[in-house]
Amino acid sequence: MPIRIPDALPATETLENENIFVMTENRAMHQDIRPLKLVLLNLMPTKIVTETQILRKLSNTPLQVEVELLQTVSHDAKNVSEEHLATFYRSFDQIKNERFDGMIITGAPVELLDFEDVDYWDELCTIMEWSKTNVHSTLHICWGAQAAIYYHYGVSKHELDAKCSGVFPHQVVKASSPLLRGFDDVFFAPHSRYTEVSADDIEANDKLELLAISDEAGVYAAKSKDSRHFFVFGHPEYDADTLRLEYERDVARGLDIAVPAHYFPNDDPSQKPHSTWRSHAQLLYTNWLNYYVYQTTPYDLDQVGEAEVAPTNAAEPTTSAEPTAPTTSAKRPAYTVRPTTKSAPGAANSPTHKRTDEFIRPEKEDDDGYDPFSDRPPTPEPLFERDPWA
Repeated sequence: MPIRIPDALPATETLENENIFVMTENRAMHQDIRPLKLVLLNLMPTKIVTETQILRKLSNTPLQVEVELLQTVSHDAKNVSEEHLATFYRSFDQIKNERFDGMIITGAPVELLDFEDVDYWDELCTIMEWSKTNVHSTLHICWGAQAAIYYHYGVSKHELDAKCSGVFPHQVVKASSPLLRGFDDVFFAPHSRYTEVSADDIEANDKLELLAISDEAGVYAAKSKDSRHFFVFGHPEYDADTLRLEYERDVARGLDIAVPAHYFPNDDPSQKPHSTWRSHAQLLYTNWLNYYVYQTTPYDLDQVGEAEVAPTNAAEPTTSAEPTAPTTSAKRPAYTVRPTTKSAPGAANSPTHKRTDEFIRPEKEDDDGYDPFSDRPPTPEPLFERDPWA
């Protein structure tokens, strides 16, 4: 299924030219499907470039996704036309009474400022507080991740001696996390920032956990244990030439800046860089969208934020005393229960032998708050046949 975006958005033509499956508003209106509803808070000055990069990553999934673009009104954007903002972006006041399956908050080139000195900090805090009750799962990127982990969990950022810029190798810390499902043991990702969040500070907080790190670049990904907040401190959405453009911009400004690490062939800025992170970046966005948004969000958007508790695997019952919201609604059809009995080989008339349910995940597998069968009806019978037509 495609991503659903406005017909006239500049990203539409770009993505279509890249053979990305894009659904225009006109076509989407004729499909009787409840799409995932996402909101993208774009804090980057290069709004059109950033929205195109992230929409590209959201597009290659079997899900229909509807994206609202959100801007801060307390900051005067200088690198995009007022017409573009007025046509495609909404303000918080315009969406504050709505609910969303997912939210993405981008980075911003303000790392060297104290959070409270950022001109839109109060508005951003209002939006992050609102996300607790109106958004099912939020993905934060780079400075957006630093701001959110500070706001929600009090984890501070630290200034680096020099800008961290380049494409770095990373190691998976929590291989059982669905967010990292399909990742190589070592994967590459771009970073571009002047500050960092310490792995020790994250590990010291009992509500957070590390997912992936780099020996050179530090923390790459972390999440809240309730799977409501995800923090990615790099830029997986970057195009192949984004770091090059940033480097050339900094050089033109007369900054004493190092060549991005592990990026240009032979570390030669005159050579064309290649993307070595595109597949991992696509997988990260797809995994978040699938396992932490689509698989767990309420079918009825009005239920988002209503005493939401991340569902747990049936083999690992929750010990929380808090009430758990129902995982089904009247609008969501229940699974159809099918008998799955199989005769013993060579004995068509012999008593049948029940097969174990091969679709229930192993008891020891870390479900990270995700259970695709959390809304199944209680029954001692397995729910599906592996091949009903055999």
